Amino acid sequence: MAQTTAAGTGDRLTKTLRGGAVALGLCALLAVAACGGHGGDDEAAEAGGGASSQTVTVAVATTQDLVRTITASGTVNAWEEVPVGAEAGGLTATAVYVDEGAYVRQGQPLVQLNDALLRAQLAQQEAAVSSAEANAERENTELGRARELRERGFLAQASLDLAISEQRAADAQLASARASLSEIRTRLNQSTIRAPVAGLVISRNVTRGQIVSTGTELFRIVRDGRLELDARVPETELGLIRAGQSATVTSDGVGSATGRVRIVTPEVDSQTRLGVARIALTGNSGLQPGMFARAAIDVGAQPAVAVPTPSVLYRENRPGVFVLGAENRVSFQPIEILSRTDQLTSVEGVAEGARVVVDGAGFLGDGDRVTVAQPARPEAAPAPAAPAQTAE
Repeated sequence: MAQTTAAGTGDRLTKTLRGGAVALGLCALLAVAACGGHGGDDEAAEAGGGASSQTVTVAVATTQDLVRTITASGTVNAWEEVPVGAEAGGLTATAVYVDEGAYVRQGQPLVQLNDALLRAQLAQQEAAVSSAEANAERENTELGRARELRERGFLAQASLDLAISEQRAADAQLASARASLSEIRTRLNQSTIRAPVAGLVISRNVTRGQIVSTGTELFRIVRDGRLELDARVPETELGLIRAGQSATVTSDGVGSATGRVRIVTPEVDSQTRLGVARIALTGNSGLQPGMFARAAIDVGAQPAVAVPTPSVLYRENRPGVFVLGAENRVSFQPIEILSRTDQLTSVEGVAEGARVVVDGAGFLGDGDRVTVAQPARPEAAPAPAAPAQTAE
């Protein structure tokens, strides 16, 4: 009985040991399989150089003639500002007829100065002229009589010479009186200050009751109301701008207006490296002198490297494209946008012939490896079916 129990116990121990050995063997096989699997993946990764993370399409940057727009900004100024001052000094302004913002015509009265004293002087001088005319007429009559008497021999030559000199003196007095009268009339006309040109009044520096000094600026007029934008243009783009090119001028406070380049100044600022293109604005633009505005100048078709517009994206507020390099790895290339349409964008910073990512560019990072999708090929037309054979 004891031997039977010992034998049973030994059989159970043997089965337990065998089960443990089998379990250990299975664990070892699983470990080896796991190690072998990872090793295969690593080798595949090393052989393939890294799995592709994105399938993209690419396009080749080409040089094309595209309509180019140069953007510049500057200050709105008057085409020609005309200061209006007083020629007659020391008089009081009795009336002011216009204010800032008024459009005046040439010769229109702007200010009336006190002319009471000038009108009195005018009347006095007119009387002096009348007196000088009468004196001159009398002397002319005396000279004629003296010449007649001299011809008859009843008058000495000395008396005739005296009559001639008195007649000349009377004529001189008359001329002087008339000159004084003309001066007073001119001063009287100057007491009414008139617009020297037609245009828009942009400043007024006179009030009623003010004593106006000679040469004091009372108004400033924009001749013909013409305004222009002094657009600051980088020296690298200044050579593309020509007189007559159209432009669109935009201001945040007013909106947009049309204009045309009037002149490109020949000087470039040595500090800022900026030149000036003066853009004449059309009438009723709503812009005012001193405003800040931006201009988009159409310089026509210019050869430039062009890429598809969808390939351009922004990283850290900088425009750029992903350029496909060796081993199908991409790198972000910053660019400068020259002009843009819905299909193409002309840029600087990308060489002609470079392959840029179009579809899928927004999901890439610098240095990513991509798979380039091949363009779809047209499917081959199915072969015509063989004619059915008829059983004989």
